[in-house]
Amino acid sequence: MTRYTLLLTTALMILPTLAPATDLGPIETLGKDIFFDEALSQPPGQSCATCHGPEAGFAGPDSEINRDFAAYPGAVETRFSNRKPPTATYAGDSPVLNYVLDADADEYLFIGGMFFDGRAHGWLLQDPLAEQAQGPFLNPLEQNLPDMDTAVRLIESIYGDRFEALGLPLDVTKSQAAYDTIARVIAAYERSFELQPFDSKYDQYLAGKVELTEQELWGLKLFEGAALCSECHPSQPGPNGEPPLFTDFSYDNLGVPRNPKLLFYDMPADINPDGEDYIDPGLGGFLATTPQWAHMADDYHGVHKVPTLRNIDKRPSEDFVKVYMHNGVFSTLEEVVNFYNTRDVGDWPEPEIAETVNKEELGDLKLTAAQEAAVVAFMKTLSDGYQAGQE
Repeated sequence: MTRYTLLLTTALMILPTLAPATDLGPIETLGKDIFFDEALSQPPGQSCATCHGPEAGFAGPDSEINRDFAAYPGAVETRFSNRKPPTATYAGDSPVLNYVLDADADEYLFIGGMFFDGRAHGWLLQDPLAEQAQGPFLNPLEQNLPDMDTAVRLIESIYGDRFEALGLPLDVTKSQAAYDTIARVIAAYERSFELQPFDSKYDQYLAGKVELTEQELWGLKLFEGAALCSECHPSQPGPNGEPPLFTDFSYDNLGVPRNPKLLFYDMPADINPDGEDYIDPGLGGFLATTPQWAHMADDYHGVHKVPTLRNIDKRPSEDFVKVYMHNGVFSTLEEVVNFYNTRDVGDWPEPEIAETVNKEELGDLKLTAAQEAAVVAFMKTLSDGYQAGQE
């Protein structure tokens, strides 16, 4: 780590503690402006917020796209991604991707990284969230900038003075260092209180400020018990009182069926050479590109990162459609919970990839319809911005 990188990393780590709890600091504000800037794509019109809108919990903010396609078009509107946008909230604590021993389960697991397939591993910047922020600018299915030099020069032309004023000058002759700086600034915003306020109804319940309804309390009990949700989505505060993040940052294959609505299947061969035969390899696809773990790729074929459940039901209106799972195949929480409960005994389509399906923690949970409804009711308490009496 260079002295410059160390200084930058330190600045980004301490800034939020110096800023008032209700105000963004100058680095976070700069990161926010970049996050929402639609000029940073080719052609212009696509920003980070295009696929991660605050009104939908920083997930897909377009109800019609969610309903009809699940995955979003990029700056080039005829190009569609292969996965739905995950929430950008509460992502800053995801560790660097590694293969570690889970003492509770007495097994080794891949933990950390960003994106559903873990490819923003964090090995370069020691920050998976910052490495994730570098991806969309150069992705031809997203902001579609042709290369890192172009991205740096474009951002410097708009925000160079502000980076300079913060002591973080962007040297366009050193594109990688400048690009790393830009990514860390975006990540600083994504770690701010705007994306992780910890002010859901459940947070306020944990703080003793509100009560959960009888159904929500039952749902919490099931969530931590018979429904087995908390096995991968921990719901209790950490050892030092840290608010729960509702993800253990691990990876799993839930046996999700393919989503025929994805327009990625129809993309030209330079984007999707497999056409209708495309199968999402998940973490296994990334591992296949790594020297140290390529031999394990088949074991993780079709395995995807466990998302946080925070803001799982955050929506701007009751009729707004959200979608779930990495491919957006389900469009209601009720459907998701029923799938978890009855995957192996109900009339569900075959999994996209069967070989690595988790057969221990879901599939035949034997929950009643009332129990399923209670679990859903609890998950709806995880939306940020709760105000007492808003039900």
